[in-house]
Amino acid sequence: MTENALIEAARVSKAWPFREAQKLLKRYPQGKPGGAPVLFETGYGPSGLPHIGTFQEVLRTTLVRRAYEALTGGAPTRLVAFSDDMDGLRKVPDNIPNAELLSANLGKPLSRIPDPFGTHESFAHHNNAMLREFLDRFGFEYEFVSASDRYNSGGFDAALTRVLECNQAILDVMLPTLREERRKTYSPVLPVSPTSGVVLQVPVEVLDPATGMIRFTDEDGTVIEQTAFGGMSKLQWKVDWAMRWYALGVDYEMCGKDLTDSVTQSGKIVQVLGGRRPEGLIYELFLDENGEKISKSKGNGLTIEQWLTYGTEESLGFYLFREPKSAKQLHVGVIPKAVDEYWQFHGNLAGQALDKQLGNPVWHLLRANGGDAGAGDTVPVTFSLLLNLIGVLGADATAEQVWSYLGNYVADASPEAHPALADMVRAALATNRDFIAPTLQRRAPTPSEAKALKDLDNQLATLAADPTAEELQNIVYEIGKNEAYGFETLRDWFKALYETLLGSPQGPRMGSFIALYGVPETRKLIAEALES
Repeated sequence: MTENALIEAARVSKAWPFREAQKLLKRYPQGKPGGAPVLFETGYGPSGLPHIGTFQEVLRTTLVRRAYEALTGGAPTRLVAFSDDMDGLRKVPDNIPNAELLSANLGKPLSRIPDPFGTHESFAHHNNAMLREFLDRFGFEYEFVSASDRYNSGGFDAALTRVLECNQAILDVMLPTLREERRKTYSPVLPVSPTSGVVLQVPVEVLDPATGMIRFTDEDGTVIEQTAFGGMSKLQWKVDWAMRWYALGVDYEMCGKDLTDSVTQSGKIVQVLGGRRPEGLIYELFLDENGEKISKSKGNGLTIEQWLTYGTEESLGFYLFREPKSAKQLHVGVIPKAVDEYWQFHGNLAGQALDKQLGNPVWHLLRANGGDAGAGDTVPVTFSLLLNLIGVLGADATAEQVWSYLGNYVADASPEAHPALADMVRAALATNRDFIAPTLQRRAPTPSEAKALKDLDNQLATLAADPTAEELQNIVYEIGKNEAYGFETLRDWFKALYETLLGSPQGPRMGSFIALYGVPETRKLIAEALES
């Protein structure tokens, strides 16, 4: 594949990362002026523990970044992961220890509240560290920027000056969008009280934009004159977002559907400041298993650690790639399918034409952190098949047991020879222990099902050593099609096998399962079912 071929294919690709990257090509047909890098930004509010909803924004933005680089033959780019840690804490998250410590500091900037975990300088520093730890683990290339650092150091003073100069014009944008009661207290600038340290929602009079001097009434009724610079204020959310775009020169930022109005108003404000609204994608929000929006404060979404306990890094990236404009549920039940689909797409990659490769999620995921398109290899056993095997072995199954059975099915079955499969075994053991084993319950076969099971046992007994999965599957098929056993469809036969042998309403391709589990062991399962 030549670079020119890739560029030409990328310019017409309908894969969503390329469609987003094409917006940037229209923004800068000749590249960004002066050869400056195109700046991508992701935003994060560290008011609660990071979850997949925060991580996905960095991944998806990186996918667009890499697509833009491919589209332009390697134009320079930067990615800034921005933490809004000057924001005042509005409520105490439900999933945080030492809640009374946070309650005593409500309203203060997140970076000036003690860490309830006792491990970092502040609550924001703790949550920022968690986010960075995972981004580093995944290999993202990014620059971390803290709002507190920029406000406190004076790094935003020039942009704050511009906001103060445009104070009335910004009010003209925002006030028509607010309820009458809110208009009375709204100010683009939120001063930090010199007495309590709380971020105040009070009217502010701008005295001198050049020095940042503002006037407001403190919580105790005292009229205060102080500078807005040096961390003595922050901006209202929509103004803050626009100021950040202006100060950093952001060219691309995506966000969730819940921020649609913010994008509109912040886009108007950044124009008032003299900047330009970035390009971006508005994506649908993740839902929990009950169809409710996931929330950092409720803690009802999966954490990154939970996904990686019951799934793999590759499956996480795959799930986040798919259909960003469609709402998707985010719970443990979606992980097995994501693991298997990732490897299906991975296996297809090498044999695909270039235009098909650019539409393959794995092509994008492999390139996200500087890799290439990969060799199109796959794993020898599906995750769903592993789950069925381990389900039969029980809640106390061990990795050693699993690898012993994998020896029936996989050449050179060892974690060292198959690292990707080893990761799947680890995740499958955890999933079985915590979610599957407690629910499995084998039922007794009906009389007709018992006859079919006896037939299966008799045929398995006559097989030569090491039958193939296909040979075993054909035996299962033929028994199911035998009218003497009364199955209306093959589906009824398979369901009977799953429920009587595996204790589950769903299951794997039985030929593959028998080959993996072993013919003698499968005959023992049949004997146990017939005795029940």
